[in-house]
Amino acid sequence: MTTMNCFWYLPVFGAFLTLAGSGDASGQPAPVEKKPLQTKRYCLTLDLKDDSTLVREYRYWHMSEHIWPEIPKGIRAVGIVDMQIYLLGTRLFMIMETVPAFDFQKDMAKLSELPRQKEWEAFVAKFQQSLPGAASGEKWKLMDRIFKLPG
Repeated sequence: MTTMNCFWYLPVFGAFLTLAGSGDASGQPAPVEKKPLQTKRYCLTLDLKDDSTLVREYRYWHMSEHIWPEIPKGIRAVGIVDMQIYLLGTRLFMIMETVPAFDFQKDMAKLSELPRQKEWEAFVAKFQQSLPGAASGEKWKLMDRIFKLPG
């Protein structure tokens, strides 16, 4: 698998999101999904508001049984083959793997125009620490990889 600097985005997507650890919200192991042999990896970070009630609700809306079905469909439609979000306190960390031809700026802009995406972005904005009206690509900040295990 080819990896790149970790970049990120995400308006908080679908059923394939993992909230913590290697299992799903029910504690069951995450299903293994087939991915292309070569992918690009983007890593992003975002902070939630420091409010335990909002954090719990944010987790709730990212469980596979509660996510709006249009969100994961749109994510996959633009070439994102896997996406996981991890949470520590109020800090979110997202790992997104895409098809090799994925263009972050172009394809994220395309995603933002898909059905219900703007509505989802407005909905999750109440949980997130970001500037009012910021687009998802402005809220989630790309991260630089500073270490890779040699060998």
